[in-house]
Parts: sequence; structure tokens; C-alpha cells
Amino acid sequence: MSSQYTNKVFANLETNFSILVLLLAFGLSGCQPPHESEVSGDVQGTPYQIRFLLSGTSTSLEEVRRQVTAELAEIDAQMSSYREDSEISRINRLNRVTWLPVSKEIAGLLGIARTVSERTGGCYDLTLEPLLDLWKVAQRANKTPDQEEINALLPHVGMSLLEVDVINQRIRKRDPKLKIDFSSILQGYTVGVLARLMEALGIRNYLVDIGGQVMVRGHKANGDDWHVGIETPNPLTHELENIIYVREKSGTAIMTAGTYLKDYEERDNDYPLIINPNTGRPVVHDLRSVTVMHDDPAWGDAWDTALLCVGEKEAARIAEEEHLKALLIYDDKGKLDTHTSSAFEATQ
Repeated sequence: MSSQYTNKVFANLETNFSILVLLLAFGLSGCQPPHESEVSGDVQGTPYQIRFLLSGTSTSLEEVRRQVTAELAEIDAQMSSYREDSEISRINRLNRVTWLPVSKEIAGLLGIARTVSERTGGCYDLTLEPLLDLWKVAQRANKTPDQEEINALLPHVGMSLLEVDVINQRIRKRDPKLKIDFSSILQGYTVGVLARLMEALGIRNYLVDIGGQVMVRGHKANGDDWHVGIETPNPLTHELENIIYVREKSGTAIMTAGTYLKDYEERDNDYPLIINPNTGRPVVHDLRSVTVMHDDPAWGDAWDTALLCVGEKEAARIAEEEHLKALLIYDDKGKLDTHTSSAFEATQ
């Protein structure tokens, strides 16, 4: 997954490292078929768009727009690290090691993050904010952080320092300085919330897109399947690398994360701000982007960033082990190549 939300897991993938997924729902011309409705705007520092068919429902476009706005406001009030009055900001200010009550939504996301972190050797982490801030300051000064600076922050970073009790909706910091940021999972979670809203309103054919993180169900207005194009991970071009044909009518999320848009440069070295929480330094490998298809957008959003962190070989292994529908695009001696998991291949 560059915004008021400060880190798309190992750093602002939402904007600074966004994958720029091109939606081909209605062709490149941008023309919309008849009887299609749309709600759009900006959220979490990135554009969002919802396309849907109202036929067969008693819901009005105005009601959809009203409820979407209300849902987005509620998410912002809970999980925005930009707002001082949000629930997560209040939790981050509490320098305690006792159990803290949290909303069921926050408990649920932390439960997902804990599982994905454990299954990737700790390479997925929602507590990286201090390290991200350090590297961003260094970026502005055109230098690399000293190892001593990194070492000073590492003891206060790590999902292992956070206990999560999902059932009783509470958490406990083992380090009072620990801070939580949802940017690496928030867009996926929000996509899921809006998709569930469509379902609650009786809408069965829709596409929800937030910053290139997508969930679709049913079909387009002309009856065709939804198509989602994955852009070639090259900041200088806008060519399509793959087109995903979504034939699962019950709903599918398509989440993408990438490293190819560089956010930090010093001399001849590129430092994409995708921080490995085990080292406190940017990851170094040839994996350029990861796309994960998943029934749950929040899980898909966590997995795409986690796989991006571990690199192409480990990502391929984990995708098979976890039965993930994953598309990996990586650099092979200067040329882009792709790897698809068995589960992904079965969908195409």
C-alpha cells in the first residue's frame, strides 16, 4: 500500500510506494456503461472509487454516498495515526504495560498482523514508526542513518512486544514506548468495510478501489467479468504486466504492494523504505511487486506487504505453504519475470 497514514508497512506503500493498479473494469476509454453508479473521493491520502449496479435494489445513490461517508469517518476516528483524537493515537500515547481495552476492529486487525508476522519470521510489523521516521529524516538530509541510531530504536520495535487478546478485545504493550500504525493494512481493511456495506445495502455487483487495492463481486454493467490490470513495476512506464480475470462471483480482493518506486537515494544506492523489522534497515532483494487475491481484503493487504518484505524466493515458498493466490514480479538480471503460486494459477 504517502498520506496522513504514515506507513504502508515498512513504509508508506500507499502513496510513496503505491503499485498503481490500473482498473480495466470498463476499458481504457473511461466510458461507463449505462445503469452504473459511482461514489468517489479521497481517503487516507489516496483516491477511492466505488462502482456498482443499483438495479434490483431499493437503495438510492444518495443513501450509498451517505453511508460510505459515515463508514470512512468511523474508520478515520479509530485508526488514523494522523489524528490526535483517534483511538490508536490515544493508545500510542499511553506509556503503560497493563492491559488496554480496544475496539473489536482494532483487536481483529492486530490479530491478523500477529499471525502474518509469525508466519513470515517477523517480517510483517505494525510497530515500525520510529524506524520509518528515522529513515525519512535521513532521506531529507541525504544521508544514511548511523547504526547506533538504528540500534537505539530496535528494542522498541517488534510485534513480539505486543500481546493481543482478540476474544476479550484488549492489548498489552511489553514496552511502554511501543507504537502501532495500521497503514500497511488499513486500505485493505477499508476496502472490506465498504464491500460489506454494499452487501448490506443489497448491492451484489460492485468494484471497490482504494489506492489500487480492490475488491469486486458479480459482474460489470454489461454482464462481463471484472478485469483488473497489474502495471509493470517500472516508474518510467505505465504498461500492463498482467490482467487478472475475476470469475469468482462471491467476491474477491486483489491487493498489491511494490518497491519499485524509490523513496530514498544516496549516491549509487537505492533505499526503498520497506524496512525489515529484524534489522531496522531497508530490504535488499529483487522482488518488485506482490499481488495477492484473497477472500478478505485485510488479510490480502497484510500478506502482500509481508511477502514483499521477505523477497522472491521466500515469498514463493510461503505462498505455497499458506495456499495464497500470489503473483510475484521480480527482477531477473535486469529483466522482469513473474512467478505465480499454484493457488493463483487455478483462478486464471
